[in-house]
Amino acid sequence: MKKITALIFLFSIFNSSAQEFGKNYYSFDASYFYGTIAEHNPDIAHLITGHPTGLILGFNKKSFGFEDWEKRYNYPDVGASFTYQDMKNPSLGENYGLYAHMNFYLFKRNLMFRIGQGLAYASNPYHPDDNYKNNAYGSRLLSSTYLMANYKKENIFEGLGLQAGLSLIHYSNADFKSPNASTNTITFNLGVNYALDHQNLPNYIPKGPREKYTEPIHFNFVLRSGVNTMGIIGSKQYPFLTFSAYADKVLNHKSTLQAGTEVFFSKAMEERIYYQSVAFPSGNTTGEEDSKRVGVFVGHQLNFDKLSVITHLGYYAYFPYEHFVDQLYNRVGLQRKITEDLWASLTVRSHYANAEAVEFSIGYRL
Repeated sequence: MKKITALIFLFSIFNSSAQEFGKNYYSFDASYFYGTIAEHNPDIAHLITGHPTGLILGFNKKSFGFEDWEKRYNYPDVGASFTYQDMKNPSLGENYGLYAHMNFYLFKRNLMFRIGQGLAYASNPYHPDDNYKNNAYGSRLLSSTYLMANYKKENIFEGLGLQAGLSLIHYSNADFKSPNASTNTITFNLGVNYALDHQNLPNYIPKGPREKYTEPIHFNFVLRSGVNTMGIIGSKQYPFLTFSAYADKVLNHKSTLQAGTEVFFSKAMEERIYYQSVAFPSGNTTGEEDSKRVGVFVGHQLNFDKLSVITHLGYYAYFPYEHFVDQLYNRVGLQRKITEDLWASLTVRSHYANAEAVEFSIGYRL
């Protein structure tokens, strides 16, 4: 799925969470993994020939409640991570990823859940002559997301600890360049962690009573843009524009509900309609179909200080051409507050597991 620097959004947390005591605390972790590529699409069955192996290296900034948002989320870590993965298939090659991540903790901090978002480099992407079998990666630069659920025990001996669990690593370019069948690797990982300055770690600041917080309804106006292809190998990249308007209602410090409408202008869809009418003149496409779409959506915004995670579920109420994408769509991504009224976001709009576009957005909140 995704993007050119989700990294910037998550790294911004480092700036917004400067600790008032002027002291930061860090840890490292390193894990080896062994797994398998899930056959989420029959088109990639020929690429699943072995069990991928690799490494996940993490650098974490620990939190102890010096900022209020840290207490609300049970003192998460923010950090950066690097992955190396041997796909165990010569057509897929090896992938290298760089991510920003967050670690969340449950069950007395014994269970760690990590979500990382960033960019990956594919060593052997699709080439029409040299590597035509690789229909998973159409470009060297990919968007990548990984999830990790680990049993984690810290500071067992002199700051050193152990961790083990499952991970999911996803690579895609969100139709930035075709082909884009993508891969999902499910792995078992085993590793170690080490806390720097472990002798002087502070105590967690108690959460205190939960504060009730809400806001009146606000209205947002958004311009989204980017480039994508018409989903055919060899397709050029075409620009798109989306205009959105929605209302939001803040329920508490963490959650905001959203509902609105948007209109889509897609040059790729316009070209796809023309292509279908010429390539298949006896088909159902005449070339006169309208390429515009109008959607309605509901959504949720999960707030971390100035950073938010956005999830939308939408439906194309005006959908004159049905042979390009499905009528239901979803949007997932990150939003960063610039000022009290202005924000920017980086999101992926998909139809089930099929990503249509990476969206760069600028919004104004009244």
